[in-house]
Amino acid sequence: MTPPQPALLDPEAIRRLRELDPSGGNKLLERVVNAFSNSLERLLPDLARAREGDSLDLTVVRHVSHTLKSSSASLGAMALSARCADIEAMARDGRAQGLPEQLDAMLQDIQQVRAALAALL
Repeated sequence: MTPPQPALLDPEAIRRLRELDPSGGNKLLERVVNAFSNSLERLLPDLARAREGDSLDLTVVRHVSHTLKSSSASLGAMALSARCADIEAMARDGRAQGLPEQLDAMLQDIQQVRAALAALL
């Protein structure tokens, strides 16, 4: 029997965001999700450029993963946040081996998180 997959979004984090705007009048959850999406639209092209050519631009990889680590955690995307933390540490330590695969997995995680967030709104 396979263990159940952890939720893409921590229900507790979503509940806390909703508690901050109980009536939904401020559209807090929607605004946080939109801010995350806007951040992705700025960062992902940078990441794509950092991956062009023969070697990774570890400075850009580190910046992108650091930024996404925090923003994904605030939305309860804890698996994505943890992967970003791993990527950030690899880039900081100059460990490029295995990094392209981690980045590919991060991009897959981002797509899944985006779909889960869209389902919330």
